[in-house]
Amino acid sequence: MIATPTTPPPALRPYLTARHELLWDEADAFAAEHIAPRAVRMEAAPGRVERKLVDLMAARGWFAVTVPPAFGGLGAGHVAKTILVHRIACVSAAAATILQATLIPVGALLHFGTYEQKNRWLPHVADGSLLLSIAVTEPRAGGHIGGIKTTAERVGNQWVINGSKIHIGNSHLAGAHLVVARTAQPGVRTSQALTAFMVETDRAGLSVSDHRPGLGLHGFSAGRLDLDHVRVPADNVVGEVGKGQDVAQSSSILYGRPNLASVSLGIHEAIVATTTSHLKARSRYQGALSDLPVLRDRIGDLEARLRAARILAYQSVHLLDQGLSCDADLINAKYLGHQWAITSAQDAMELHGAQALDRDYVLQRLWRDIQHTYSPAGTGEVQRIRLADTAFDEDRIQWSERLAAYSAWAQPDPTAA
Repeated sequence: MIATPTTPPPALRPYLTARHELLWDEADAFAAEHIAPRAVRMEAAPGRVERKLVDLMAARGWFAVTVPPAFGGLGAGHVAKTILVHRIACVSAAAATILQATLIPVGALLHFGTYEQKNRWLPHVADGSLLLSIAVTEPRAGGHIGGIKTTAERVGNQWVINGSKIHIGNSHLAGAHLVVARTAQPGVRTSQALTAFMVETDRAGLSVSDHRPGLGLHGFSAGRLDLDHVRVPADNVVGEVGKGQDVAQSSSILYGRPNLASVSLGIHEAIVATTTSHLKARSRYQGALSDLPVLRDRIGDLEARLRAARILAYQSVHLLDQGLSCDADLINAKYLGHQWAITSAQDAMELHGAQALDRDYVLQRLWRDIQHTYSPAGTGEVQRIRLADTAFDEDRIQWSERLAAYSAWAQPDPTAA
């Protein structure tokens, strides 16, 4: 595992400022000091939700890395967010996933929340007293947003929500959840049928199921929420009534996909570092395994994939920070970043031989963790369909372009002119 400070590779220089490089150093130092010593413990206790690292990251304001200073955040942008998630994932993908999962609903609030809503929740995210989750996926519908069965009915000045959500990142840490529910009668098209709500964890009728560990990402929780006649006030609606699909999809594209590309990148980097160290340390035929051309050939493939994934991840978020159209680039970074990392993980397992099967060996953790970046924010099939839309010039909504229209949230009060 990479647990010592590094310097950004030259290929990333076009995308990094001096502030970014300082943040890179800070993230590396933090990972070496705080995450590396806890990573083994997190792996050994899959039934335990990691909380200490949450407090330590929150104290640095990292859960509000994209939140404007007007609301207490760092206002550092998407490249900065990618640096944090990437560098932490090199040491612990679980810790990086805890960070990235809250950043998605934060993005939804930034883009669709009213000034009052931002001022109500974002300062608490910034000071670390509140984590958020986004709750879209359902037991029967999976990630198919048009299949959402959770309902919300208007009763006076309140909404009553009923339904269940699963695979909700940070479900056991979040103090509030961005819940997408159906607010229209059957037959209304999805683009007009859904609404997003902020639902505080302590609302009567909201229950969080016990933590169940997954295949990997031990220490991270992705659980189930059940909502039984949960009442929220009308001012907890995020965005317009009937426009919840926009809230969910834009957050997935602008935050979810680049975040997962960053997690995949960190895992990928750790896979290559672990494998090259292993081959250099194993002696064979008056030399080392790393001297054998057949193995160097395979390592060349790992290195090529890693370099390509790194450029895709950083180039796409650089475009996003510039306000340029880059939805397809964000999608591609997530799709290929996962695909390349999982291919490298399988190659690494083979290159390690039987040692890879040792339960306590780090490579096994990396192999299990990379499985978790496929489904969230859309499976590979979803990404390819979206990319095909772009190829046929049928991708009408460009959320990365629309992002520029939300620049008003950087002001202390957009109503004060």
